[in-house]
Amino acid sequence: MSSETVQTALKGKWALITGASSGLGADFARDLAGRGANLILVARRADKMNELAAEIKAKHPGIEIDVIPLDLAVPDSPDNLYAQVKAAGREVEVLINNAGFGLYGMFMETDWARTEALLQLDIVALTHMTRVFAADMVTRRSGYILQVASIGAFQPSPTYAAYSAAKSYVLYFGEALNFELRPHHVKVTVLAPGVTKTAFLEVSGQKPTLYQRLVMMQSPTVVKIGIDAMLRGKTSIVPGVFNRLMAWSMRFVPRRLAAMLAYRSMTLG
Repeated sequence: MSSETVQTALKGKWALITGASSGLGADFARDLAGRGANLILVARRADKMNELAAEIKAKHPGIEIDVIPLDLAVPDSPDNLYAQVKAAGREVEVLINNAGFGLYGMFMETDWARTEALLQLDIVALTHMTRVFAADMVTRRSGYILQVASIGAFQPSPTYAAYSAAKSYVLYFGEALNFELRPHHVKVTVLAPGVTKTAFLEVSGQKPTLYQRLVMMQSPTVVKIGIDAMLRGKTSIVPGVFNRLMAWSMRFVPRRLAAMLAYRSMTLG
């Protein structure tokens, strides 16, 4: 797909973005609107999404935007969301499974309710969302799904044990699904960013380490890389040269050493 086609492929199509109230989710909305896509914004905070919708409409007057306040961590939320989207007559051509959060700390010292919510949102809701919206894509024989994982998916990460394990699931689930759905002309791409300038660390409860401050990427840059990769049908993408090198090198490192390296990068400085 040429650069010009990448920029125009989504014009007039409907894109659904979860976790759309801030951070990567908000920047996915801005980027997709810039490519001419109509938007369905989904997150818990209606006020933030309404502010974002107003901002985008001011810049792109022709874009249609639906705002749906919803907590996807609640079981059956994906089914309820799908019903609302269908009732509005929207055909979702692009699904951005961005909703999720991290939880910093030693596993035995973290609150179980928070850990359970993380697993529900980062794994179960993402899988359920994919299932309900991919069904229509398969029937239409067209569609794009972008699963947001993390560079933590490539190694065991003490202090982010449950989160990195959840993102490993997202990575392998997305790559396997891409293989399964290609005959139906549905493309699934996994975006695995490293440290990105969003509220992720604040929500997870961590102050940025020296390593994180040095390698931190800007959210709009990460988003553009992800969407371009999705439109080109890439199976997965790790934004940033350093991040790609680190993810690639982990296959040659013993797991025990990989865990130690991850622990040091998450705790020193």
